[in-house]
Order: sequence, then structure tokens, then C-alpha cells
Amino acid sequence: MSDSAPAPLPEKLQSIVTMFRSAPKALRLQALLEYSKKLPGLPEKYVEHPEFLQPVPECTSPFFLVTERDDAGGVNMYFKVPEEAPTVRGYAGILHEALSGATADEILSVPDQFYMDMGLTELITPMRLRGMGAILMRLKNDVREHAQA
Repeated sequence: MSDSAPAPLPEKLQSIVTMFRSAPKALRLQALLEYSKKLPGLPEKYVEHPEFLQPVPECTSPFFLVTERDDAGGVNMYFKVPEEAPTVRGYAGILHEALSGATADEILSVPDQFYMDMGLTELITPMRLRGMGAILMRLKNDVREHAQA
């Protein structure tokens, strides 16, 4: 394996990417909206203390995230995204479903533009796609900071 080959995606994320890529355009949008509905709410401690949430100012929608390590060394992630931003909520839902509980190394090895392989460029504006990239970068930065703690 050469150094230039991208790291393989974690299994859950790979299956989601494959499902999106193989689905017709209309079903991709429907699937993204379904993931927006699956996104769990914030734990009470973050609802009461939003100052612990990291903003993602590059995202056009108000987007906040926080990560924490569990006892097994996995990373739990929480997102605050308004209902009025269903595509961005859908992306957060995908990240949550695919990566919550993953190790810091697994999350940090996710290619920065993995979402470009999902066939979303036909569905989402370039500005929203840039926001998705920024969300992943902020998520990785938060994971890096907590890995050092």
C-alpha cells in the first residue's frame, strides 16, 4: 500500500457512502432527510451549558458540536443543528451514526472530503458542501484536543 492511498473508511461510514453513491438522485435526498430525523438531541448537560459546544462558523446554518471520550476509549459526539437545516442535520446524522463510539484514530483517519463520494454534489450547493468539510475539520480538531486531555 502506498503512502498516497487514502485510509479506508470505518465500516459503518463506508456502507453509508456506498448506499448513497449507488442510490438514484431522488433517493439520496430522501436518505439525507431521513438521517436528519435520526440525529439525537443534545444531552441535558449541553443544553444547560451550551458554552461547551464548539461553533462551526464556516457553516451557513448555526452548527455546534462537542465530543467526549467514553470509558472504552471511543468518542461520543453531539451536534446542535436547527431543524430548518435538514441537509446539514442529515450530514450530522450520518457522522453521528457512522462515527459515534469510534476511536480517535478512526475518526482522524477519515478522508477530509469523503462526502464527495456520496453523490451529494448534485443535491447540495457548493457553499453547503464547503460547510460539510468545515464540520468534519472542526470535529477532527475537537477529537484531537480531547485525545490530548
